[in-house]
Amino acid sequence: MMARLAATLASPLALVLAALTYFVPMAAGNTPALYAACTTVAILAVMAYGADLILSDLGELSLGHTLFWAAGGYAAAMLSAAPGWNGWMTAGAAIAVALVLAAVLGVVTRGTRPLVFSLATYAAGVVAMEVAVKGTLLGGPDGIGGVPPLQLPLFGHGITASTNADLWPVAWGLLMLTLLFVERFRRSRLGTSALMVQMNPELARSLGVDARPVRFLVLVVSAPISALAGWLYAYQHARVGPDMLDGYFLVLMLAAIVIVGRRFLLGPLIGTALIVGQQTFFPIGGDVDKIALAGVLGAVLLLWPKGLMGAWELLRGRAS
Repeated sequence: MMARLAATLASPLALVLAALTYFVPMAAGNTPALYAACTTVAILAVMAYGADLILSDLGELSLGHTLFWAAGGYAAAMLSAAPGWNGWMTAGAAIAVALVLAAVLGVVTRGTRPLVFSLATYAAGVVAMEVAVKGTLLGGPDGIGGVPPLQLPLFGHGITASTNADLWPVAWGLLMLTLLFVERFRRSRLGTSALMVQMNPELARSLGVDARPVRFLVLVVSAPISALAGWLYAYQHARVGPDMLDGYFLVLMLAAIVIVGRRFLLGPLIGTALIVGQQTFFPIGGDVDKIALAGVLGAVLLLWPKGLMGAWELLRGRAS
């Protein structure tokens, strides 16, 4: 009974704790560096939640979610300069592009085995990198700069965000919407079917749950989440480039998911905060931070496959 009560209260408590993060930069000193760090954590955590639906709920590994992340960023950069295109419109475009790309990738990988699915998604990211570097429409190696400040008009007022302090409420709001969506997804029929396919494929088949459409739908549902993170990233940095497809962001989102533990609602947020906090306030320097991040991912996968939550349960079990 206590375990069931804890499970029932876990999600609402997690959402309340996430909501309180809004006050972190104000309470910690109200400095530009804190706003920049908090905004970055929120954006990258949303990026990771897109991949988290595939890894934690479906049990498969998407190595191409940087494709959707970059697609959202490029959509914002390319359309934000167009007359009349405000942030709502560019966000809609980012979602639409991500849905199309995910649908195509889902059709191509339909019926493939998990390993082939992972390789195919990775190949999609590699192809996208080549297109971004060599495509003049996408700005080539230099990318697209000069992204104007984010404009979100609302009933004649709205938000104009040109600094991280201005962007923080938007990033926090996007993070909260993402958390609410993930929480509802895991209670939905599709979320339940995805977990069933992961945990017991034979039982899923016997109950009429086909893994192929489930994978397709989860991929399509997850893509706009990462795309919206890329959309806001473009406004934060006022530019986008092929570096958005760099392996660093892939490793970051995977590490953020597994460091704390899968299917823990705040896991990717806490994992992202740990990574960004180290790189922002305690940097090792140069590419060493990237190497350290990859090392952390490898160590967790090898030593604590269930993340810090699993390690804590193991230590607690040994102590008792």
